[in-house]
Amino acid sequence: MASLRRDTIKLGEIELEIHEGGQGQPLLFLHGGGGPLPGAPFLERLAEKYRVIAPAHPGFGQSSLPIWIDSVDDFAHIHLELIERLNLVNILLMGHSIGGWAAAELATKTTCNIDRLVLIAPVGIKVGPTDRLDIPDIYAMSEAALDELLYADPKFRPDPSTMTDEQRLARARHRQTLALVVWEPYMHNPKLKHRLHRVDRPALLVRGAQDGLVSADYTAAYAALIPGAKLVTFDNAGHSPQIEQPAKFVEAVERFVGERT
Repeated sequence: MASLRRDTIKLGEIELEIHEGGQGQPLLFLHGGGGPLPGAPFLERLAEKYRVIAPAHPGFGQSSLPIWIDSVDDFAHIHLELIERLNLVNILLMGHSIGGWAAAELATKTTCNIDRLVLIAPVGIKVGPTDRLDIPDIYAMSEAALDELLYADPKFRPDPSTMTDEQRLARARHRQTLALVVWEPYMHNPKLKHRLHRVDRPALLVRGAQDGLVSADYTAAYAALIPGAKLVTFDNAGHSPQIEQPAKFVEAVERFVGERT
């Protein structure tokens, strides 16, 4: 499999860590709240066919976090600047969880350089009653309880006893940054659902059937807000189907990209 190389790029005052590998149509992958996944098998498989660019959001990985950044929409603006800096066109824009949220925000601003959109268990909208959370409060539970919601197969759940001090520190930093950008309002931008009709590119939403964080109804409501969007669900997968079912995920993406519109 193709491996990704690490680099950094300066965008204004932000030092952005990026991982890149492969050739072909550019694929911009925006990671979820768990942090960047440069060595994940699904990215390495995708890099065999696409030019994969996988940045770490500000405050994740080795990317810096200026004091003025406090929302996922800020991430979307940063990644728009990255697209311009790298002169990317005809992009397969892919995002997972809060990365899916950032990708959706980005696509409502402009799709001029986007070919297709893939959202994996995205968050970012409010669809249920105002007095109930659509997404469980991840800060009202232990990390072990959260991991049970995230992964269908226990073998994919992180084991803190095997982590290095550096890995524990990174996990704590990611959790802290996540709280900063999703806390108020919790896990959504009230305006996003009113803007998703602007997405004028083919879109695919992917969900794991055993996802304990993002419900089937929530994902279906998200798909319904994007004109013509398709929804696929993988069994034996939780919140990260690209991790638990990498072969099926890559196959679904390649099939989606190959479809005529």
